[in-house]
Amino acid sequence: MSFTASSAPDRLTPRSLHARATRWLQDGRAACIVSVDDIRGSTPRDQDARMLVTPDEVRGTVGGGHLEWRAIDLARQALREGLPAESWTHTFPLGPTLGQCCGGIVTLRFEALSDTSLAAWQVPPPRFHVELHGAGHVGQAIVKLLSDLDCSVRWIDERADDLPQWDAQAGLPAPEQLAALPDHIQWLPTEAAEREVLDAPPNACHLVLTHRHDLDLKIIDAVLRRGDFRFAGLIGSQTKRARFLHRLAEQGISAATLNRLTCPIGLPDIQGKEPAVIAIAMVAQLLAAHAA
Repeated sequence: MSFTASSAPDRLTPRSLHARATRWLQDGRAACIVSVDDIRGSTPRDQDARMLVTPDEVRGTVGGGHLEWRAIDLARQALREGLPAESWTHTFPLGPTLGQCCGGIVTLRFEALSDTSLAAWQVPPPRFHVELHGAGHVGQAIVKLLSDLDCSVRWIDERADDLPQWDAQAGLPAPEQLAALPDHIQWLPTEAAEREVLDAPPNACHLVLTHRHDLDLKIIDAVLRRGDFRFAGLIGSQTKRARFLHRLAEQGISAATLNRLTCPIGLPDIQGKEPAVIAIAMVAQLLAAHAA
C-alpha cells in the first residue's frame, strides 16, 4: 500500500514552518516573519524561534503570552502600513509591563517574507532520526507525538505490504492517517523489516515494537550487528529482555553490544500500559538520551 500526503495539519517544527512560508511566498501572500533575535536572562523561547503573521493567520510561536500578542499586533500594524524593505527589531523586557514573570529580555526581529528572507532562514538539523518498527496502537501513539517534534522518522511495518487494501481489524493506521503524516515522517511498508535496517542512517534511534516477537528478534539483531546506532530500544518485559539477551548472545552478539540494548523501553518512572502512556515514556526517553 502506498499513500500520497495531502494537506496535513501544520506542525510547530522549524521545517514545517519553513515549508508553510515557502508556500505562502509562492502564492504571493503578504506575511511578516517574527523571530527571536536576542535573549537575555530567562525567556520562553530560544534564539531563532519564529512565527509567521498575516492579517488573518499566525503560524509558529515566539513564546506565547503577552509578548506574542504584542508581536502579532506590531506585525499586523506593519502589514497594514506596508512592510519596509529592511528588517527591524523591538526589545521586550519580560516583567511587569508585559505581565510575564520570566524576568528576561527578548529582542524580536520583524521582516517581510521574501525570497531574500526565506533564503536566509536557516533550518536547524533534526534533533534525531527515528527508525520506528511497528504500526500498531503504540506505534501510532508514538507517531502522534513525533509529528510535532523536530526529528525525522521512517515508520516501518511488514503487515501493510501483505494487505492489498486497508483492513481495520489488522490494527494498522487508516489511509487518511497516513495521508495526513507530516513531511518529516515517511511511511514505509516492506516485506522484510530487518532488511530495512541496512538503509537506516548512521546514529539513528531504533524503536522495535512489531506484532511478532520473532520479527522483533530479527530486527534488533540487525540493529545490534550494525553497531552505529544512537539508541536501540525494544518493547517488552524483563522476561522478554532475558530471553532476547540469551538468544542474541547465542547468535554471536557480544556482551558489550548487548549492554547497549534498552529493554524494557521508556522512562521507568512513567507508569501505565495504555498506548499513549507508553508512547510518552518512549519519546521522553529519546529526548533525554538526546540531551545527555
